[in-house]
Amino acid sequence: MEDSSSTDAYDGGKPEPSGSLRTFGAVYQGFRENAGLTQEALAPVLRYSAHYIGSVEQGRRLPSKKFIDRSEEVLGANGVLRKAAKRLSKQPGLARWFREWAELEKQAINLYTYECRLVPGLLQSEPYARTLFENRVPLLSEEEVETQVAARLERQKLLRDRPNTTFSFVIDEHVLRRPTGGADTVRGAIDHVLECMTLRNVEVQVMPLERGVHPGLDGPMRLLETPDNQWFGYCEGQESSQFITDPQTISVLYMRYAKLLSQALTPEDSGSLLKQIRGAL
Repeated sequence: MEDSSSTDAYDGGKPEPSGSLRTFGAVYQGFRENAGLTQEALAPVLRYSAHYIGSVEQGRRLPSKKFIDRSEEVLGANGVLRKAAKRLSKQPGLARWFREWAELEKQAINLYTYECRLVPGLLQSEPYARTLFENRVPLLSEEEVETQVAARLERQKLLRDRPNTTFSFVIDEHVLRRPTGGADTVRGAIDHVLECMTLRNVEVQVMPLERGVHPGLDGPMRLLETPDNQWFGYCEGQESSQFITDPQTISVLYMRYAKLLSQALTPEDSGSLLKQIRGAL
């Protein structure tokens, strides 16, 4: 099932191609046509599908480094595609591109998440997720709620389907103390997080309230590393999002996340705090 929810809260909009992606796609199409190749003829040479090539040319997909490198050689682009791709890396973000991020999640070897608003989507219990969707403004229909909950639960299978992927989460303590959906829902949410923490590839660390200042005060963030060691970032806000590829920005976010890990409670102490919070409900 496709994850149609494009944030950990909800944003059902379709991905919108950015101007630079469309421009890159047009340039790429020009090189392909100049070489006298159709998408179908080029696909087996690049070892990418014709659908992938079409998505790049239409500005709907961020091309991978490997795709660009192979295209440079096959199409004789003389470095033009690499230079054009660098322009993609410098743009501040791509609104509503969570689906692209979700596709990268499926192949990531490392996935880091910091949250200060709500329990991260990959760790949400069903009642907790349902509470979020049922209280979305503007209101969703019953059918839309069910669709979003099902998509959220489907996405969570990543934790078990990818045992060789490291999933790291840092969550602010106040998120776990907020009575989202009432005491029973919060108890269930904490139980679910504790259950996820038993997986060897999942680490959850809580940022304690007593830590008055920390590097995550600018807001939530996510980082991931692909099998070919490319790093991407993703940040969310009100009705907007940023898909980040700029290496300098990624470096800043990585430094902040590393600092968050050092200032948060250890996984063991975080588990103890979660049990303490649950017991007080």
